[in-house]
Amino acid sequence: MNGIFSSSVGKKLIMSISGLFLMLFLLVHLGTNLLLLVGEGELYNKAAHTLATTPLLKGVELLLAFGFIFHIIYGTVLTLKNRKARPVPYAKSASNDVTTWSSRNMYILGFTILAFLVLHMVNFFIKLRFGTVAEVSYDGGITHMHDSYKLVSEFFISYWWYNVIYIVSAIFLGLHLSHGFWSAFQTVGLNNSKWLKRLEVVSYIYAVIIATGFTIIPIYFWFIH
Repeated sequence: MNGIFSSSVGKKLIMSISGLFLMLFLLVHLGTNLLLLVGEGELYNKAAHTLATTPLLKGVELLLAFGFIFHIIYGTVLTLKNRKARPVPYAKSASNDVTTWSSRNMYILGFTILAFLVLHMVNFFIKLRFGTVAEVSYDGGITHMHDSYKLVSEFFISYWWYNVIYIVSAIFLGLHLSHGFWSAFQTVGLNNSKWLKRLEVVSYIYAVIIATGFTIIPIYFWFIH
């Protein structure tokens, strides 16, 4: 079994499975974050509170997040090992219809996303879990919860530079997913020509939805709210 996962095919399989966690996590995370745009914060605060306090949902969120982080770190380690094993680059990189800019620069895109993830956690996750955040109640003081909406919205409104970083990172994420989506399913077995064409179309649709969805949030608070 160890031989399988230490082989090149096994490593691709690990990347693909962890990549599927990334895709699921992004859908859950985007769905929650889009609640920032409706209800003046109540829906978002309740959703964030539910995710943070419901054991099952919290466990699923942590599992998906772990898969997400593992995917990025594992991909970085593999890339560095490959570059160390082949320090001299090829004389000419492929630039045909089979490869795309995204597929040739998955490491650069992944590293950029990782850097943004660290910045994002410092500004939001760590403050919500370990910092002092204002509380709010919607049932007459019976249930108190973090005013996550206030923390997030005020940050987007106050720091234009973070909005730029957020938007650029969302675009890079979309580029990363445009290749990673169909590549992951190809690795786990859906690799005939009929399925690959379909998966390629679905991957672009998925990438556009994710990139656009996350981009809308800072734009909303920066220019509209």
